[in-house]
Amino acid sequence: MDNKNLTRFERARLLGARAIQISMGAKPLIELNGLIDPIDIAYAELKANILPLDVIKDEE
Repeated sequence: MDNKNLTRFERARLLGARAIQISMGAKPLIELNGLIDPIDIAYAELKANILPLDVIKDEE
């Protein structure tokens, strides 16, 4: 999913969920380049559009 179509709430939920995964030992999908904080790593993954999570929106 293109991260430009996410609401701020969806973005926060995805970043939080991915940060928890990383802090529990999940392998980051980007070069860390000195990043240590799981939230920063999750944000870098989102920015690179390789976040391994997705949002399924209900069709209304």
